[in-house]
Amino acid sequence: MNRRAFLSLVGGAAAWPLPAHAQRAAMPVIGFLSAASSDGYTERLRGFHRGLKDEGFVERENVTVDYYWADNQIDRLTAMTAELVGRRVAAIVAIGGNAAPAAAKTATKTIPILFVTPDDPVALGYVTSLARPGGNLTGINFLGGELGAKRLELLRNLVPAATRVAILMNPTTAAAEARLSEVQTGVRAMGLQAKIFNAGTSAEIDMAFAAAMRERAEGLLIVPDPVFNGRRIQLVHLASRHALPTVYWQREFVEAGGLISYGSNIGEAFRQVGNYAGRIIKGAKAAELPVVQSHKFELVINHQSARLLGLTVPPTLLVAADEVIE
Repeated sequence: MNRRAFLSLVGGAAAWPLPAHAQRAAMPVIGFLSAASSDGYTERLRGFHRGLKDEGFVERENVTVDYYWADNQIDRLTAMTAELVGRRVAAIVAIGGNAAPAAAKTATKTIPILFVTPDDPVALGYVTSLARPGGNLTGINFLGGELGAKRLELLRNLVPAATRVAILMNPTTAAAEARLSEVQTGVRAMGLQAKIFNAGTSAEIDMAFAAAMRERAEGLLIVPDPVFNGRRIQLVHLASRHALPTVYWQREFVEAGGLISYGSNIGEAFRQVGNYAGRIIKGAKAAELPVVQSHKFELVINHQSARLLGLTVPPTLLVAADEVIE
């Protein structure tokens, strides 16, 4: 073979099409890190995927999402975060309380971290300011614990003769005292007698309900907490078994048979964080994406549960409700 023929052959080879697997770029990977369990996350994940789709990404089609659930075992978060950092994921969605974002923040200063929190992200040290986060963290800030007085008011509307109210809280959560303080302001304003019951495990929740009944509680307010999210069915079951009117902070409790909930639209918050994840994959910088403050609230009432408790829902509440479950 002469030199000219050889060069022609090499040139032709360079133009040959690459194998299909070599042409496809590897799919970007999002790490989904939660301090909680997957229980009760159906609506949140639906919102997250909706947000990704808004930016043109569909899981298993052009983006991979790796899910890490700590199942309320906070000590597992360090190893999980290290694994995600080692994989060099495009972004880490850190949710289920403040422990997951804190663990991710400690583990990496370069991978974008997206949080969903009811607390002040500036006070938590996540961002420099809401408008310009300044580092590798940004996300969604929604009102959660600050609505305790409003929830008490709703409970009083359903049980107008109630004077003794039980308050269930997890004292191990960092924001618990601040959330409790807001509830106590409402207790004083309404002239109620309130008894606080602490619980952080399934067994402690059982004991707290038994103690509340011994104290002749006429209603129950649960202070928002990630641990209680994972105990949703247990909480609703106990409230029903003890015929204790209970107000919750998320619609999933009411969908499971709970009486009433008032709080931020969590599905919408997760849609927004999915939207941010998609934008980051496209090249946006976390430092330049402002923290979104979600102020969309929803009131959900389970009318059937009210009837089983012998309660009459005032027409004003039925009209104001975003959804009434019959």
